[in-house]
Amino acid sequence: MDSLDIKILKLLQNNARITASEISSRVNLSVPAVSDRLRKLDASGVIEKYTIIINGKKLNRNLAVIMFITLESPKYTTKFLEAIQKEDEIIECHYVAGDYDYVLKIITENTETLEAILNKIKGMSGIAKTKTTVTLSTIKNNYSIMPKEEDYL
Repeated sequence: MDSLDIKILKLLQNNARITASEISSRVNLSVPAVSDRLRKLDASGVIEKYTIIINGKKLNRNLAVIMFITLESPKYTTKFLEAIQKEDEIIECHYVAGDYDYVLKIITENTETLEAILNKIKGMSGIAKTKTTVTLSTIKNNYSIMPKEEDYL
């Protein structure tokens, strides 16, 4: 990977629908050269997938919450993870070290829908402890990381 690949990745991160022709003009490479680099970035796994980001507020999902969860025992892990996968409003689940076992990011409509989700989670077998924090505003929300040029020079 070189600085041109990084420029291409930054353009794609900003707009995954950008054409090879448009990338070509912005990084001063031919369209076939850009296409070749894109194929290599895809094949190497640097680009995991192309996707869209949906604005939750446009779908009346105005409340973002971080929920910390501790399980009573590892024997509850499989059932817990299966249940979490079924909930569309739980958009992230991280297994963490520290005072809690899991951190969830939940995006939902309002406090009433949040209450229903929290009651469902707290009602699951094996939930020992939870802590819920409401997000007032999001200051930074990058959806993926970018390589540093100095790492590839």
